[in-house]
Amino acid sequence: MTAQAAVQPAGSRRRRMGPLDGPLFTAVAVLLGVGLVMVASASVGIADRLTGEPFHYFWRQAAYAAVGLLLGLAAWQIPLEAWERGGALLLVVTLVLLAVLLVPGLGRTVNGATRWLPVGPFSFQVSELLKPVLVIYLAGYLVRHGEAVRTTIGGFLKPMLVVGLCAALLLLQPDFGAVVVVASTALGMMFLGGVRLWLYGVLVALAGGLLAVAAISSPYRLERLTGFLNPWADPYNSGFQLTQALIAFGRGEWVGVGLGASVQKLFYLPEAHTDFVFAVLAEEFGLVGVLTVVLLFGFVVGRILLIGREAARTGHAFGAHLAYGIALWMGLQAFINIGVNMGLLPTKGLTLPLMSYGGSSLMATAVAIALALRVARETRAYSLNTHGGRS
Repeated sequence: MTAQAAVQPAGSRRRRMGPLDGPLFTAVAVLLGVGLVMVASASVGIADRLTGEPFHYFWRQAAYAAVGLLLGLAAWQIPLEAWERGGALLLVVTLVLLAVLLVPGLGRTVNGATRWLPVGPFSFQVSELLKPVLVIYLAGYLVRHGEAVRTTIGGFLKPMLVVGLCAALLLLQPDFGAVVVVASTALGMMFLGGVRLWLYGVLVALAGGLLAVAAISSPYRLERLTGFLNPWADPYNSGFQLTQALIAFGRGEWVGVGLGASVQKLFYLPEAHTDFVFAVLAEEFGLVGVLTVVLLFGFVVGRILLIGREAARTGHAFGAHLAYGIALWMGLQAFINIGVNMGLLPTKGLTLPLMSYGGSSLMATAVAIALALRVARETRAYSLNTHGGRS
C-alpha cells in the first residue's frame, strides 16, 4: 500500500472499494424483474383455475424473491474465509437432507419424484441447495489439495467420489436433470483446477457412460431423451410438451404477440410458469425478447467468469474457484433450459435461473449471486490494500 493510500480516510477507501459489482447486480436485477413479469403472465390461467386468484403464483414468487434477497444479503456479509472453512460441514448437512428425502413419509412426492422436503406450509427442493453447497466445497478442496489434483490420481478421484455419492442420491429421487448439472459443474471446476487432461478425459467418458446407462435403464427417461428428436411423431403423448413449446416460439415471430397475449399458456403448454416460461416469453416477446434474455444470461455468466479471473490474478484462489463454479452452474442450467424449450435438448425438468417459478431455485441462485458479488468485493479490497487501488 502506498503512503497516499495509507493516510486516506477509511470511508473514502470503502467508497473506492464499492459495495457491489454494479454491472452484474444490474443484469441480475433485470433478469429477476423479467422473470417476475413472465411468471405472472404464464401462470395467470392455471392460478385462476386452481386457486381463484390469477396472481397467486406471482405473489408467491415475489415472496420467494424477497426471501432470496434477504438470504443473499446475509451471504454477502459473510467473509469468504468462513464459507471456505464451513464447506465440508455444509455438504454433510445437505447429503443428510438428501438421504432424509428417501425415508418413506418424510419427502414430498410430485409427479413420481420425491424431491421436496416439507418445511411448515412450504416445501424445499434439496437438490437446489446442493448446487451452491457443492460448488463451495469443491472450491475449498481445490485450494487445500490443488497440487494433488494436478499431479495425482487420488487427488482428483476423491472429490469425484463425493460427486458420485451426490449423483446416486439424486438419481434415487429421481432427478436426472440435477445430476447432469451437478456432475458437469464439478467436472468443469476440476478442469479449471488443472487436472491432467488424460485423466479428465477418462473420467468424462466414464461419467458419460454411466449417465447413458442411467438414462436407458428407465423407460421414462429414455422416452424423454428420444422424444425431442421427433416430437411430432407423437404430438399428443410423449411429444406434447415440446410441440406446444415449439408452437409458442412460432407464434412469437419477431416481436411477439404482446405481454399477456400468449395462447399456449392457457392449458396447452404444461408447466408454462416453471420449466417452460422461456417458451411463453418467446411467444409474447418474439425473437427480440429471446435474444435479450440470452444476452443477459451471457453477460451474467461472462461477468462472473471475469470476477473469477481477477480473483485468480490477485491470488484469491478460493474466490476464483468459487466464481468459476457459480458461472459454470448458472450458464449450464440456463443453456439446458433454453435448449429444452427450443427442442434442441431432451426434457430435463430444470428451471431457468432467476426466471422460472420456484422458491428453492430462486433462493439458491440469489445466494450464489451474492457469493459472486462477495468475491468481487474481496478481490477489489485486496487490490486496494496491496496496490493502493492501481492494480
